Amino acid sequence: MTDPIADFLTRIRNAILARRSDLVCPSSSLKARIAEVMRDEGYIAGFEVRPNFDGHSEIVIRLRWPEAGANAISGLRRRSRPGQRVYVGRDAIGKVRSGLGIAILSTSRGLMTDRAARKAGIGGELLCEVW
Repeated sequence: MTDPIADFLTRIRNAILARRSDLVCPSSSLKARIAEVMRDEGYIAGFEVRPNFDGHSEIVIRLRWPEAGANAISGLRRRSRPGQRVYVGRDAIGKVRSGLGIAILSTSRGLMTDRAARKAGIGGELLCEVW
């Protein structure tokens, strides 16, 4: 697998389309941090990292369905890919869906949302957008 973050986002998108309440995928510290940011922003209900039987860990994401038939996440987009990295400076961080969504950035101070990066005055790699 060349892009595990894109696979992670695709699994979330597929679980939403299949109307699942939770999903399981291979875990990494970056995926756990992305899930933590999404939980803090209210896009998912929670997550849990658990060890698997063969020594690898997996992450269980509990999706948030605030009302019947509508998920808290209406869209996901991977921005920076292994073949084409996308870096933004502190002045070039744009708003996602006019401020209704979030962008997740990898900065020198860790993963954070676009709002937090603008407030801290730092830029970084634009990983993905969630709305």
